[in-house]
Amino acid sequence: MSTQHGVLTRHLPLALVTFLLCAGPAMAFSQIESETGESTTREGIISVPLPPIQAPAAQAAPDVAAPAAGERAAPADGGAAPPHGPAAGETTPAVQGVTPLPDATAPADVQDGSGDAGDEGGMNVAPDADPEVSEAAPPEILYGEAGLPQPVRDLRQRLIDIARSGDIEKLRPYIETGEDGTVLSLAGLDGDPIAFLKNASGDGDGVEILSILLETLQAGYVHDDAGTDSDIYVWPYFTRVDINALTKPQLVELFELVTAGDWQDMKGFGAYNFYRVGISPDGKLQFFVAGD
Repeated sequence: MSTQHGVLTRHLPLALVTFLLCAGPAMAFSQIESETGESTTREGIISVPLPPIQAPAAQAAPDVAAPAAGERAAPADGGAAPPHGPAAGETTPAVQGVTPLPDATAPADVQDGSGDAGDEGGMNVAPDADPEVSEAAPPEILYGEAGLPQPVRDLRQRLIDIARSGDIEKLRPYIETGEDGTVLSLAGLDGDPIAFLKNASGDGDGVEILSILLETLQAGYVHDDAGTDSDIYVWPYFTRVDINALTKPQLVELFELVTAGDWQDMKGFGAYNFYRVGISPDGKLQFFVAGD
């Protein structure tokens, strides 16, 4: 090696010689194998220093568009991407806040229109309401005389005029007696009807009763059993409504006839039980009576 070093120092620049001497262990003479497999070393031929082995730098990945939802990224070797959705045997992981889509196959009873009894086209349908169970419509409340037949209108006006006169005797021609006579008492009446009314009046002369008759005929009314043998016009309408469900305006109308204490008693009784007037379509006074 000394001879070689001498040769090198004569023919090479000083800096290069220094580098080669310091890097001695990393240098190797070229070896040539003979036909017999033996290696021989030839002097005067040097090998180039080997650089240290380093891992290859990571190559920058080419720009690749992110796979769409439900797709798999294509493999790095350029092969075909697998089909959409999870691979065989895999399950799609649940995502919080996202409801999974239902299976594309609908139940058989929806597809073919079959279903349980009472269904239409496989869809549940509520049964029709029984018309016999439905509640009756509330009665129509009427006022004045515009909707009254002429006989009813005429009698009503005559009774109002008599009430305003203060003379209860004037009622006599309109109070019919007998089996189908005017009802003045639910318990029945055998004596003189005018005497009975005077006795029922707080003043003893029938004036209070006439005042009640006037207020009753000026209240709203209902037409009961229209078109039947029991067809009749009834004042006041409180006889046909729920006494416990009156509005405040209706209470004002009621208190024109009775006191608040009377109303409380009626609520306990369950119905209006003060005076009422009934006139048939042919203009007959059917009743002027208290009670229920």
